[in-house]
Amino acid sequence: MINNIIFDFGAVLVDWNPHYLYVPYFGDADKAEWFLTEICPYDWNAQCDAGRPIKDITAERVALFPDWEKEIRMYFDRWVDMMGGPIPGMEALVREYKQRGYGVWGLTNWSGETFPLVRHNYPVFDLLDGYVVSGVEKLLKPDARLYRVLLDRYGLKAEECVFIDDNPANTAGAEAVGIHGIVFHDAAQLRKDLDCLLLGA
Repeated sequence: MINNIIFDFGAVLVDWNPHYLYVPYFGDADKAEWFLTEICPYDWNAQCDAGRPIKDITAERVALFPDWEKEIRMYFDRWVDMMGGPIPGMEALVREYKQRGYGVWGLTNWSGETFPLVRHNYPVFDLLDGYVVSGVEKLLKPDARLYRVLLDRYGLKAEECVFIDDNPANTAGAEAVGIHGIVFHDAAQLRKDLDCLLLGA
C-alpha cells in the first residue's frame, strides 16, 4: 500500500529556469542559450547542488572565462530572478493528497545555499511533512544514498512510497531502491497516474 508521496521541487512544484535571468539580460534568446551551454552549463550548477560552495565554483568559472566574470557572478547573485511561479495545479494537488491522509515529502537536487533564498516564497513547501535537499547532504539524485537519507530520516518504507520527478533518470533511481516512480508531465496527468497507482496498490 502506498502511504507516502515524494515530490521533486524544480519543474514539479516550482518553476526554475536560468533563461528567465539571462534572456532579458542579453536581449537575445540565442545568446542566452549559448552562454548557458558554453559558459555556465547545467553540470556546473549541479556542483553546488552536490554541496560544493558557490564561492568555489564561481571562482573556478571566472578563472576559466575571465571576460565573462560579470555574467558568471550574476548566476548566483541574482538566483531569485531565475525563479518562475509555482507549477500550475501542484499546490492544490499536494494539499488534496495530504488531506486524504497521505504523507507528502520532498526530495530535491538543490543547493543548500540557494534553497533558503526561496523557501518561504512558495506556500507549497509549507505543506510538506519533511524534505531532503541534496546540497545539504552532499549527494545528488539518482544516487541511491540520497533516497535512503529521506527514507531513514523520516522512518519511511520504500515500498510504501512513490516518487515524482520530471527526470526519468531520477525516478529510475528511486525504483532501484524500491520506491515507486512516476515521471512528471503536468498536474492533470500526475493526478491520473497517482490515482491509477494508488487504486491498484
